[in-house]
Amino acid sequence: MPRYEPTICPYCSCGCGIYVVIEDGTVIGQEPWAEHPVNEGGNCPKGRNPYQFLYAEDRLKTPLIRKDGKLVKSTWEEAFELITEKLKAAEPNEFGIIASGKNTNEDAYTIQKFARVVMGTNNVEYCGRLCHSSTAAGLGPTVGSGVMPVSQIDLETADCFLLVGINPKETFPMMAKRIMRAKEKGARVILVDPRDTVTARELADIHLQLKIGTDVALINSMMKIVLDEGLENKEFIKERTTGIEELRKHLASLDLEDLGDISKVPLDLIREAAQCLAKAKTASVLYNQGLNQHTTGADGIKALASLALITGQYGRPATGLSPTRGQINGEGSGDMGCLNVFYPGFKKVGTGAAETFEDLWKVEGLPREPGLTYTKLVDQTKYLWIIGTNPMMAIPDTDNVKKALQEKELLVVQDIFPTETAELADVILPAATWIERTGTHAYVDRRVQKITKLIDPPGEAKPDWWIVTQIAERMGHKEHFDFSSPEDVLKEIRRCVPTYKGITYERLDKTPGGIQWPCPSEEHPGTSTFFTEKFNTPDGLGHLQVVDYKPPAEVPDDEYPYYLTTGRSIFHYHTGTMTRRTPKLDDEIAAGYCQINPQDAVAERITTGSNIVLRTRRGSIQVEARVTDDVPEGVIFLPFHFSESSANKITNPVLDPACGMPEYKVCAVEVEVIE
Repeated sequence: MPRYEPTICPYCSCGCGIYVVIEDGTVIGQEPWAEHPVNEGGNCPKGRNPYQFLYAEDRLKTPLIRKDGKLVKSTWEEAFELITEKLKAAEPNEFGIIASGKNTNEDAYTIQKFARVVMGTNNVEYCGRLCHSSTAAGLGPTVGSGVMPVSQIDLETADCFLLVGINPKETFPMMAKRIMRAKEKGARVILVDPRDTVTARELADIHLQLKIGTDVALINSMMKIVLDEGLENKEFIKERTTGIEELRKHLASLDLEDLGDISKVPLDLIREAAQCLAKAKTASVLYNQGLNQHTTGADGIKALASLALITGQYGRPATGLSPTRGQINGEGSGDMGCLNVFYPGFKKVGTGAAETFEDLWKVEGLPREPGLTYTKLVDQTKYLWIIGTNPMMAIPDTDNVKKALQEKELLVVQDIFPTETAELADVILPAATWIERTGTHAYVDRRVQKITKLIDPPGEAKPDWWIVTQIAERMGHKEHFDFSSPEDVLKEIRRCVPTYKGITYERLDKTPGGIQWPCPSEEHPGTSTFFTEKFNTPDGLGHLQVVDYKPPAEVPDDEYPYYLTTGRSIFHYHTGTMTRRTPKLDDEIAAGYCQINPQDAVAERITTGSNIVLRTRRGSIQVEARVTDDVPEGVIFLPFHFSESSANKITNPVLDPACGMPEYKVCAVEVEVIE
């Protein structure tokens, strides 16, 4: 008889509840979970098709070792022996480990602990570096924390939304549902996006369709209008911020006409948006990769946070800047310390964190210097362990990424499929995923939920935390990794990370929708709204930031006359590892494509369906064209899910100096029609 088991969707960070239908140990269907508070029974296309990838023919089921140039089946013991032998020869600065936003908290915690305790290095990162490192660099100096400060459930209480570089109708449909509810009650939506997305067409009341890469100029325009017209929240500024005079002086030196010429947005439209935000009772500011993934991403976030601060839109339900992390555990892997500059609980390297964790872990000599960032781990280490992430699709300029990975003394890839990265590995370790193992995740709004093991993993696949623990034991650290279950790991997390102290498996089993950290005790209900009385800065104040506009690192010229920008589709997820193995999703969009404006298409003699070459200074790809007004003249949009037309083969690897974020969202490209 089929049984219906509650769980959480394996895709984005909303954390929507679903029921999976299981018969004879196999998932055979999905049903809505109407009582789950996040999605109330609604699901996007991915949430309605969450399990088929589990049964793809190429699931990894046994360890593989490269012998005579070929990957061949092996055993766990042989794989562990090879890895251990190699890693014992590695110096701390030669080793790196990269985790995933799909790891559980328990997985992520053991991964970062392995780097620090066993290998003696802070060379640990996860894919958050490529998504929201600019959030930490931008919000840290302004409000002291880079997390979503409110509950996503409260968003529908806002009467104004400012959406910057985010397309929630496609990337966060359940969050978009909350915005739609607010609109039904009179809320207005301001969208900042260079494309005419479905969000622009169906949600936005005001669409600020800016020139790519000019976010700072646009936000400075809005702040200048707010201050020039006396619309700022003077009481909030006086009581809860610092730096207003410096900001006022800087904005006074700027000319609105000049800023408008940069952003290409009409000033009357900017003024309407600024007034709407400033006059709102409860304004919610949500942003995503369209703002983050620039060499000036951190600057854009500093400016946006300053705009929210001067309008008093912080410290109440639904207010503040909300970074919308994309991965199921995009928040939690950071919470657990899978970052080169943070120990668990965001204890910053160099501020006594090593000493604190030496005491907590009963060890000596923990690393005190920052480690390498994600892209530098790929470039500069000799021994690299990659867990659940796919840099061969995720990092710009992948021809050079491939060369760096092929030169490793040891490349270990731990995953559920033979990804483009796994194909280069010396050792592949098969991992369990989703409902094949038990663990917790922290979703977009710090909402910790538990996923319980409901089925067995295929073949010999194992949970990530178990694999890491086994290697740590063979490296001589059994006493520091004495975990027999994921619950043992969570118990240590609760002891070492105060914000998780009150979160237990027992409580989560009884709490549909989970518990939002910080949760300092088992009696505490969790915290839905941050910054109600003070910010997380040393003085408790919001620090207004002076930021100047800087152009993108690469702009069109005679040789490469178009802007290239990248993004997502509602039917696919990141590098396509899961969705492209889900027939119902892959059938919707089975191959890569690019969007080109009709005027540009005429100039280049392109029609929908034309095969074209996109060429940048890094290389070229072939892709099918779609002619559409969704993109403005001079812009090519390219989804990044498709390996056969991999966007990141041609994107620009230049980094934001503040955080190491690659500039995925803008580079210069040439278009050529294949006759």
